[in-house]
Amino acid sequence: MKTNNILKAIGILVIGILLGWAIFGGGSDDAAEHDHTEAGAETIWTCSMHPSVRQSEPGACPICGMDLIPLEEEETSTDPNVYTMSENALKLANVSTMKVGKSEASRELRLNGKVEVDERNAYSQSTHIPGRIEDLRVNFTGEKVNRGQTLGVVYSPELVTAQEELLQAYSIRESQPDLFEAAKEKLRNWKIGENQIQQILSNRKAIERFPITADVNGIVTEKMVDLGDYVERGMPIYEISDLSEVWVMFDLYESTMGWVNEGSEVEYSIRSLPGETFTGKISFVDPLLNSQTRVATARVEVDNSTGRLKPGMFASGLVKNNIGEAGSNEIVIPKSAALWTGKRSLVYIKEEAAGGAGFRIRRITLGPSLGDAYVVEDGLQVGDEIVVNGTFTVDAAVQLAGKPSMMNPPENEETPEPVGEILLSEEEKTKLQPVFSNYLSLKDALVEDDFKLAEKEAKELEASLEQLEVSEFGASAGAALESYKMQLENNMESITPAEDISALREKFDELSIVMIRMAQSFKPFSDKLYIQHCPMANSDRGADWLSLSEEIENPYYGSAMLTCGEVTEIVE
Repeated sequence: MKTNNILKAIGILVIGILLGWAIFGGGSDDAAEHDHTEAGAETIWTCSMHPSVRQSEPGACPICGMDLIPLEEEETSTDPNVYTMSENALKLANVSTMKVGKSEASRELRLNGKVEVDERNAYSQSTHIPGRIEDLRVNFTGEKVNRGQTLGVVYSPELVTAQEELLQAYSIRESQPDLFEAAKEKLRNWKIGENQIQQILSNRKAIERFPITADVNGIVTEKMVDLGDYVERGMPIYEISDLSEVWVMFDLYESTMGWVNEGSEVEYSIRSLPGETFTGKISFVDPLLNSQTRVATARVEVDNSTGRLKPGMFASGLVKNNIGEAGSNEIVIPKSAALWTGKRSLVYIKEEAAGGAGFRIRRITLGPSLGDAYVVEDGLQVGDEIVVNGTFTVDAAVQLAGKPSMMNPPENEETPEPVGEILLSEEEKTKLQPVFSNYLSLKDALVEDDFKLAEKEAKELEASLEQLEVSEFGASAGAALESYKMQLENNMESITPAEDISALREKFDELSIVMIRMAQSFKPFSDKLYIQHCPMANSDRGADWLSLSEEIENPYYGSAMLTCGEVTEIVE
């Protein structure tokens, strides 16, 4: 019995081995292939502080020594120059695109100005009689006067003496005729008429008070004397202007002077007359530029016989200029589509990609500015689809992901060009400084974990951007500032609606990218500006900010990690 039991056990064991081999042995090749496939899907390791680093194994960053982290799956792409965004991300970023086409290129130039007195019809009314103002008949500016109207009465001791000399000379006129004529001529020099001279001689009495009469018709635009004042001969007492014709004077800044010429048609409106539009021609362009304001003027002469236009009224004008030859079509893109670095102009091209849309940066050559658009001379073809809204959001996301971007060109492009410095006058720097001051105040509020204060400072920054007039800067500075301002305004659209400090901090890094570029271009302060970096911000991708202090105070974490970061560059 024992022997039989042993034999049964051995038999069962052999059968089990045979069954196991039959079931599992045939799949060994597939298992080996599966293992090989899993081994082939290698993890890519990168540095949160230097996203350009790519390694197939974990370890330390060769640049900064930090531990490498796995690259997120959504960042991998068959083309390293293309950045992919999901449909949901596109909606959240409010990204929109358009297909490039050709159209007639015309520049619309907007001008600001005001109504002024026609200088040719302005008259300075002076007194020809020295003395004291005894009576003033015209007492306020804006009063209408007619030629010959009495404006005031003057008591003149000198004139009284001259009349007495006339009466004495009259008594000896037979023996001294020359003396008599000289006495009369003296009165004529004071514009005493012949009738008044005869009145003095017939009355045998000097006239003590003489009227001052208006020499022209018009409106008193300035009153220069008061009752009781002493006036000298030839002293102006009123400014009188004929307002039946006026000038509308438009300001021309350096960057716009080449687009306005004598004879250019202008369509304009007067702020005080809403709903009405007027047309006219530029009759004169000032050949001189004001050295202080850097502004010249363009004049439109206007018939104002109805008196509706008043000097001092503000006007807004529009001048249209055709670009290129008549009938020619140009590739025109909105200004919001172009990124400008100081030397390069770039756009983002949309491409089809799995799971969303791919974006590739492309260098273009810009032609003339058309107000809200640019002519593209090279780099785009009809049918290309470009980003026109959310361009700077896309660029910031691409840059933070370590892909080729505005400040990090593709490897096949020329050596990356640093942000070029643009020299500003002290006056231009003063106009730009409020933007940086408000940004730094916003940064300080984030450091203090004060959301209410950060909200307030964000609105102050938005207001300072609105008040920044690009046209008041030189040509090269104005072109760069226009691009930066558009980027910043786009950033502020996502910052000001933030409902808590975390949401605000998420958008602060994109704002800081533009502010840093602008600081490198313009160097707005005489003090040093420190570019500081936190490798842990932005989901361990790292983020930068500007500070006036070398000491690290982290706006992305506040008190939680106040000193996390380092100075990476100094703007002097």
